[in-house]
Amino acid sequence: MGFLNNFYAVRKHSLAFFEKAYYDFSMVYKAKEDRYETMKYRRCGKSGIQLPEISLGLWHNFGGADCLETGRETVLAAFDAGITHFDLANNYGPPAGSAEITFGRILKENLSPYRDELIISTKAGYDMWPGPYGEWGSRKYLFASLHASLKRMGLDYVDIFYSHRPDPDTPFEETMGALADIVHQGKALYAGISNYDARQSAEAISILRSLGVPCLIHQASYSMLNRWTEDAAFENKSLLDILEKESAGCICFSPLAQGLLTGRYLDGTIPEGSRASRNVFLKPSSLTPELLKKLNALNDIAKEGGRTLPAMAIQWILRDKRNTSVLIGASSVGQLKENLKALSYPPLSQEELKRIEAVL
Repeated sequence: MGFLNNFYAVRKHSLAFFEKAYYDFSMVYKAKEDRYETMKYRRCGKSGIQLPEISLGLWHNFGGADCLETGRETVLAAFDAGITHFDLANNYGPPAGSAEITFGRILKENLSPYRDELIISTKAGYDMWPGPYGEWGSRKYLFASLHASLKRMGLDYVDIFYSHRPDPDTPFEETMGALADIVHQGKALYAGISNYDARQSAEAISILRSLGVPCLIHQASYSMLNRWTEDAAFENKSLLDILEKESAGCICFSPLAQGLLTGRYLDGTIPEGSRASRNVFLKPSSLTPELLKKLNALNDIAKEGGRTLPAMAIQWILRDKRNTSVLIGASSVGQLKENLKALSYPPLSQEELKRIEAVL
């Protein structure tokens, strides 16, 4: 009987060993050697950092409620395509925080040998935990949030840390002071701001500079259907004017206007599983006859140029050199590759740009 017990114990140990070995082998990833040959990069303001013209955001599709392996395949395919910048925030999921856990696992199991080739960003500003210190821009919240983000991702530092939104009740001196101290302490290499308007951006950038930490970048929503960064909103200057003057970059999120510029809604129907069908960030009531007419006119221009509508929408953003990078989302490798097609087409001609402007 003792012999049998020993036999089963040895077999159990052996099986565990081989299962672990198989699991470890399945995690082996080697990046493509030609990954930097096709991606184009732009300098972020006047900094030493260059960002890929297309970056990957993990706002959606990488939470605990999503498929880990699909997320893994998408992130690795992005890196293989030369995408070096991955953007997160403390509240990305769902549930909040789980996108950072997912990315941390992919980083540990697949991308750890390539950490020095990556630009990883995260943010704090939106609701994260109960009580008065769980959102906005206090020093306490920003430090606590970053510590939690670093733990979730298994990192010693992030490359960029953002104030995710301006706090109407906390002085900018406190918020920017916290960002500056975070950089001085080496917990982030660069500071950024997001969702600040032109006036707020000018003030925040000025404070950061006075603290010896230049603002690297502003993350702003921008698309063909959302052009607020071009508006002369502060002292006859637009946000893009201010960022250019202050030598800061701009990375554009929601480049496809929450899916409106994907081409999925051209006939006015709402596909099952689309954002409009979930009635969260894109509401069915947004699909007005006027908008559908505009979308179809843009799609016609894209088709005549041999492009897809989403590719043209991304190219249109990149027409302005002040836009450092376009921050896309992707629910699959196929969707990622569809968006990457934008970099394979010739630049939009002046005639095409005029036609697009006439539609918009």
